[in-house]
Amino acid sequence: MATKTFSTAIVVGASSGIGAAIATELAVTKGTRVALLARRSDQLDAVVASIRAAGGDAFAVVHDVTDYDAVPALFDELVGRLGGLDLMVYAAGVMTAVAEHEYDFTKDRFMVEVNLLGTMAWCNPTAAYFEGRRAGTLVGVSSIAGERGRRDNPAYCTSKGAMTIYLESLRNRTSRYGVDVVTVKPGFVSTAMTEGREDLLWIVEPSQIARDTVQLAAAGGSPEVFLPRRWGAALAVIRNIPSPIFRHLNI
Repeated sequence: MATKTFSTAIVVGASSGIGAAIATELAVTKGTRVALLARRSDQLDAVVASIRAAGGDAFAVVHDVTDYDAVPALFDELVGRLGGLDLMVYAAGVMTAVAEHEYDFTKDRFMVEVNLLGTMAWCNPTAAYFEGRRAGTLVGVSSIAGERGRRDNPAYCTSKGAMTIYLESLRNRTSRYGVDVVTVKPGFVSTAMTEGREDLLWIVEPSQIARDTVQLAAAGGSPEVFLPRRWGAALAVIRNIPSPIFRHLNI
């Protein structure tokens, strides 16, 4: 299969971390015209300025992914502004700290709203558009946290596990129409979520995840991949730890 090229892309959750790194990789390295979306306008503008200074073509749109009703019209507006769409990346995500004895529905709901419902809100119109064109690539940034129910943050694990299953279902639904759905499941990445956690295993920079993600998307074939890939072997073991043992482990 020939390597895909992306002339135009939307990156949702592009003000920092993995999303910003993916937008930069696309615009600067691959020559893609990119629409960057996020709710933090100052950080978003800084990423766009950095991309333009490096010779890339990008513009920013302030958007809160929990404003679901705004998505269909905004999607159409962006496709028109870009002159079409080849790639959509959903990289928005939040992980709110939860204390050992804390059961806070407000925090839990927020993580589900951003990590799962936001994914659905953006992937649905994208999938419909790509299905109609019989072409296109959709990328969702999930997490290794969705592979098991870890005790430290039940809602985050749930939101990422459900996101992974949703993307698998979408892949199975749209593949017959020439649409690729790529799921990347990073391990620990040096972002605001992991700040101060130098003890984390195999922690990598967002730029590495970005390069690997763009390469996977360009290769086609709708993969579901752990990044870095060595997490695949580790998770194969972790997934098979019996639940009575797993509940006593801090992994």
